[in-house]
Amino acid sequence: MAQPEIFYRKTGDGPAIVLLHGFPDNGEIWSDIAGQLAEHYTVLVPDLPGSGRSPLKGPTSLNEMAIGIEEIMSFEEIEKAVLIGHSMGGYTAAAFARLFPARIAGLSFVHSFAATDDEQKTKLRKKTISLLKNSGKKVFVGQMTSNLFAPSFLVKHPEQVRSKEELGMRMETEAMINFYEGMIGRDDNREVIQNVKCPVQWVIGRQDNVTNYKNIMKECHLSTVNFVTLYGNCGHMSMVEQPDMLVKDLKTFIEYCYFTGQP
Repeated sequence: MAQPEIFYRKTGDGPAIVLLHGFPDNGEIWSDIAGQLAEHYTVLVPDLPGSGRSPLKGPTSLNEMAIGIEEIMSFEEIEKAVLIGHSMGGYTAAAFARLFPARIAGLSFVHSFAATDDEQKTKLRKKTISLLKNSGKKVFVGQMTSNLFAPSFLVKHPEQVRSKEELGMRMETEAMINFYEGMIGRDDNREVIQNVKCPVQWVIGRQDNVTNYKNIMKECHLSTVNFVTLYGNCGHMSMVEQPDMLVKDLKTFIEYCYFTGQP
């Protein structure tokens, strides 16, 4: 089988995990988390097309990104994996669950959910696309970055906020527009979550200004088996704001998917 077009990192050994980044990040956002999970698991961390070391070769939907993840798993001869998706990565994981339900051992939404955008969110995304086309990415990335974190984190850790902004600035404007258009056009996957035959995890930030925790709470009962954690003093970036807690919760979930919850 040919080498997948999507660049990805592979570390560790054992049952497989795929870490899917959000917008406008790349797989580097998972570096610390991946290192700890790789102590017990095989960890795959892709750069979705248009981010990091994966070029954007043309308009790419979230479904097409999900197909790219399946190609990576097939290349690595991985039958099943726990997919962990942050924000837009969660949308991609849900698309994967729709297209390849038999290849999911577990599904984790980190500050993400399965429904489509409401009318207000769609209008906001279209406004952002217009801003990116007319004014470029600098103003947008600066404003978005400050909105990703809890207020107390912004004050206490300005260096990490700057690092996140620098990571976002590495993404080309064309790729940002493509990701936003892909998010607008994504499927409503709530029915998929209802029917998926694996555990589902929901990691929620009480101070998340990007993905309102109330919207996630509407979905976190849909699956037969749900793991739900609400981080009180956290925004949209638990892998940066609350990494120790996130690793602990992910390990508990993954262990259940592969060992504890098995008959």
